[in-house]
Amino acid sequence: MLLVAGHGAGAQTLTLAVGAPITSIDPHFHNLSPNNAMAAHLFESLVDIDERARQIPGLAESWRAIDDTTWEFKLRPGVKFHNGSDFTADDVAFTISRAPNVPNSPSGFGIYTRAVAEVQVVDPTTVRIRTRSVYPLLPTDLAQVAILDRETHQNAATEDFNSGKVAFGTGPYRFVRYAPGDRVELERNDTHWGPREPWQRVNYRIIVNDAARTAALLAGDVDMIDQVPTTDVSRLRTDQRVAISEIVGLRIIYLHLDRSRTDATPFVTGPNGEALARNPLDDVRVRRALSMAIDRGAIVDRVMEGAAIPAGQFLPAGTYSHVPGLDAPRFDPDGARRLLAEAGFPNGLRVTLHGPSDRYVNDARIIQAVGQMWTRIGVRTAVEPIPWTTFVARAGRQEFSLFLVGWGSTTGEASSPLRSLVASFDREKGFGASNRGRYSNKEMDALLERALGTVDDAAREKLLQDATRVAMQDVGIIPLHIQKNVWATRRAYTHTARVDELTRAMDVAPAR
Repeated sequence: MLLVAGHGAGAQTLTLAVGAPITSIDPHFHNLSPNNAMAAHLFESLVDIDERARQIPGLAESWRAIDDTTWEFKLRPGVKFHNGSDFTADDVAFTISRAPNVPNSPSGFGIYTRAVAEVQVVDPTTVRIRTRSVYPLLPTDLAQVAILDRETHQNAATEDFNSGKVAFGTGPYRFVRYAPGDRVELERNDTHWGPREPWQRVNYRIIVNDAARTAALLAGDVDMIDQVPTTDVSRLRTDQRVAISEIVGLRIIYLHLDRSRTDATPFVTGPNGEALARNPLDDVRVRRALSMAIDRGAIVDRVMEGAAIPAGQFLPAGTYSHVPGLDAPRFDPDGARRLLAEAGFPNGLRVTLHGPSDRYVNDARIIQAVGQMWTRIGVRTAVEPIPWTTFVARAGRQEFSLFLVGWGSTTGEASSPLRSLVASFDREKGFGASNRGRYSNKEMDALLERALGTVDDAAREKLLQDATRVAMQDVGIIPLHIQKNVWATRRAYTHTARVDELTRAMDVAPAR
């Protein structure tokens, strides 16, 4: 059945248009923001995350550490899956075993269960989880893992979720239909334990073309859009038919630098194209010069059109483990030239800057702007934007010297980017999984390890702040800006903006 967009405050159907495709309904198959946003309608976790990335009760009413390595979760009684099965502690045990073992997963959820050594079912509403060592982030990690039903899902394949055969969770909406690349249709779960949702049906459309998404909103074909193009924001602010909701998010846009080689790096040469015997990016003076040469304010104003804030660290102010006073590096092209000369490159360098052309807001335009700024200090820069699927595979093989990437800290604290982006690569620990530049700093690693080994929140925050300072002062990455998350709705609706950039029907309500 084709769903029709709601019209006005009494509408029972909400139609959303999102700018990124959903690749699976299986909540453990592909850890991707668009997938996680859709999964939040159908499935729930023990710990929920509010719009400010703060932990709140989900399927667990409470949790506590009962000793250094054991956490106890008290589960919400009387909860049922969409197919009528009871939610119990046994489903938690099953979920933790399934999440890291989904076949053919391109980006799985194993990092969130890696610390678990044992799951003990105490009774139907009590579960105890023992970690391999002191691990304070277990509730934070489990907020990312959707709970499934052992009875229904123990032999289910990802394809069975996509077809709807086993797309049963405990969430506020039920699955109706998934048309890959086009839409997902949902209906309200009237037996959900939480507040009653205002929408009887939700039509979750996928419109990846920016202009088409904006046009659909203005034509009244959809009620809300996400990823509002920066070129349209100013115009939509003055349109009486539309309301904008926005918030500084948790996604940092940054540059990785090749530290995997001490000899020549492939896309950096002398000023006349001559080969270099050593990798200049190993010299912190060169890294600082490249960072100082970037006018972040100009990028925010002219490229992002105000839809970002300049960044000097992973997280914005107001978040746990943000470092006060660690501001965006000052734009200083003269100082950058002096540092290059001190490092032995008085005549500059020649580099190629790579980046995706279709993954982050204005990504190709950002690397073009950075390339122009570097060229002005004598680092003559060629810019090469590449489609995301090709780019990310090559970046993962350490093929580039300098390249743009983004990272969304869904946990709302610094251990996420520290573990993934700048911790020394260690497959066994799960560290450095997205450290595509292979940066390594033993002092930073030690601080991070200590932070992950204490359940004292204040002590852990200071350690994470110290680790962040070390990584930023050593220019482990070059932070550029933190994106703002921007949505637009028709005036008949209100929307609560989220720092984690998830687009959810649960955050939309009829305007009063």
